[in-house]
Amino acid sequence: STCQDCPSLAAFRAECQAKYPSYHNAPVPSFGPVDAPLLIVGLAPGMHGANQTGRPFTGDYAGDLLYATLTKFGLATGQYQQRPDDGLTLTRCRITNAVRCLPPQNKPETKEIATCRPYLNGELDGMPNLKVVMVLGLIAHKSVLAALGMKQSAIPFIHGQMAELDSGLILASSYHCSRYNTNTGRLTTQMFEDVFTSITERLNA
Repeated sequence: STCQDCPSLAAFRAECQAKYPSYHNAPVPSFGPVDAPLLIVGLAPGMHGANQTGRPFTGDYAGDLLYATLTKFGLATGQYQQRPDDGLTLTRCRITNAVRCLPPQNKPETKEIATCRPYLNGELDGMPNLKVVMVLGLIAHKSVLAALGMKQSAIPFIHGQMAELDSGLILASSYHCSRYNTNTGRLTTQMFEDVFTSITERLNA
């Protein structure tokens, strides 16, 4: 909670703490079991989402779609109610973010993404049964490639792509499940579920 690795993000956290003293206002830890075969990587906490609740994708629309989909595909149990104490349990997946602190306007700087990457490396290295890494959006896609030591040109971001890496991992790409993407039609519920259909096929293979 006292991370100062990114001075600009630490300063913004302090501003948010003064404005919203009841919020989490700290780096948001990952959610889900480390022995899961699926890791989902998002962008960063939302102001009134994870920055408020302290749990990834909890408290905003993106979580409504994500957790409903995880439950439908048997990757979570319980009922999501936008609260960290709602009893929702992830069973076959774990969720993290490329950047763990709230960035201004939800747009982290390149240096901040790089500074936070060792935490993403820790997630990837700490999951012994990992089979599939799902990235939500271009920033998460690029950060995962960098964490894996791969060139950005190696695998372009394409929604719905299932790329098999030399290590045997599958990199699954999806547009971010943000309200903006769903409201504009860039991502529909069916498109999102289609990605999870492909993911679960690979998890069950």
